[in-house]
Amino acid sequence: MTPLRPRLELLDAALVERVLGEAFALLLDPGVRVRSPEVAELLAAAGASVADGVARIPEGPVRAALVTVPHEFALHDRAGDPVVRYGSGEVHFDPGSSGVHVLDPETLEHRSSRSADLVRLVQVAEMLPQYAAQSTAVVCADVPAAIGDLYRLFLVLLHSDKPIVTGAFTAQTTEVMIDLLAADAGGRRALEARPRAVFDVCPSPPLTWTEFAGSNLVALARAGVPAEIVSMPLAGGAAPVTLVGSVVQHAAECLSGIAIHQLARPGAPVVWGGAPAILDMRAGTTPMGAIETAMIDAACAQVGRSLGLPTHAYLGASDAKIVDAQAGLESGISAILGALAGIDMISGAGMLDFLLCQSAEKLVIDAEAIGMAKRLMRGVETPTETLATAAFREAGLEGRFLELAETNRLFRREQHLPSRVIDRVSHRTWQEAGALDTFARARRRVDEVLATYRRPVIPVGVEAEMVALVRGEARRAGMDILPGVPAR
Repeated sequence: MTPLRPRLELLDAALVERVLGEAFALLLDPGVRVRSPEVAELLAAAGASVADGVARIPEGPVRAALVTVPHEFALHDRAGDPVVRYGSGEVHFDPGSSGVHVLDPETLEHRSSRSADLVRLVQVAEMLPQYAAQSTAVVCADVPAAIGDLYRLFLVLLHSDKPIVTGAFTAQTTEVMIDLLAADAGGRRALEARPRAVFDVCPSPPLTWTEFAGSNLVALARAGVPAEIVSMPLAGGAAPVTLVGSVVQHAAECLSGIAIHQLARPGAPVVWGGAPAILDMRAGTTPMGAIETAMIDAACAQVGRSLGLPTHAYLGASDAKIVDAQAGLESGISAILGALAGIDMISGAGMLDFLLCQSAEKLVIDAEAIGMAKRLMRGVETPTETLATAAFREAGLEGRFLELAETNRLFRREQHLPSRVIDRVSHRTWQEAGALDTFARARRRVDEVLATYRRPVIPVGVEAEMVALVRGEARRAGMDILPGVPAR
């Protein structure tokens, strides 16, 4: 018997259709700002009216683009195995990306992130099975901004075998990043056949494709490298204040991006993704841990799923400044909600302070919440012939269930067994072990996983090609030493 999988849906079918109907209406009036001449030409050739930097896109070309979008695709690990399956019904997690600070575990201060911090985060995520993919988790302050996006990807490739969620900062480095992935894969054809990375591409709210974002979308499509449209409506600030209004704007931005992407190359893989938020009217901030932010994400994913599209969202993050009760509350709840919403890839683990700060210690705590979410998604199964009567026949009224063979056989499947980050011992045992709080146990767990980390085995020629490519770009940017690169 197939277990009933729990599922969160916030919109009924009629409301999903209203969302899409209004999203298509927005594409015509007021239309979408497009700053890239190449994108404007693509849309105009498909029937859009383009004037004064605004494209008014009819529904027909967008519907045609939706027909050519792959409903499923995979990201592969270094060995070429498909380990992240977008559109398959599986829920995957990766660390949040593009933080500019890390939480120093000694001082609990936020400081600028550097190459060594990114390497540490990658090594921790590599050893935690809850993370199906890596991310380019932080911006490295010790690397010139001109190559910051390329360098982050380079360090992840050197230190991880997992697929990667990444993104470019400039049009100039997009092609170099694709070349870097191709060097790792064995050429551009091999990369297209077995993509290892997906690139986040962000429209600017409301309804704007900058020159860089539009050209980036086109370049990724033509290279056959998966793109993830990360629409970011800000409810009450750069989007309607109602949750459903922000969902409509998100749909319009994603639909316009899909049209651009598929016009550049029909059939190229693309994801209906996002990082929406509400605007906190008291503080003027963008809380990623707010329940309404999670609700917008879940509703947006439901709209994308209704079109048969792969989905992504930013959840599992917190607005707390240290790893405290608020961090656990916000991150755990939103990770669970994202899993219940059936989102293919959920980014955000490890992040604090409105996605500005990453923490390795929070990564290991969030991994425990992810483990719980994955257990929840398996639902209540029926692994035995009877539900309970056979067990009672053996255990009797004395309740000798602990002695049963099926208890020993099944408890590891029935129960999610967390690491020692989660405290389940008696009060006395906890005191005897040092009375450590969750953050202290997380620090210990980080040390444990780093002690077991082993760098990936990369063919010498492949690594040399990647290093040479990045060294050339680094020298052009004025950097002679490559930080974070291990000695051979």
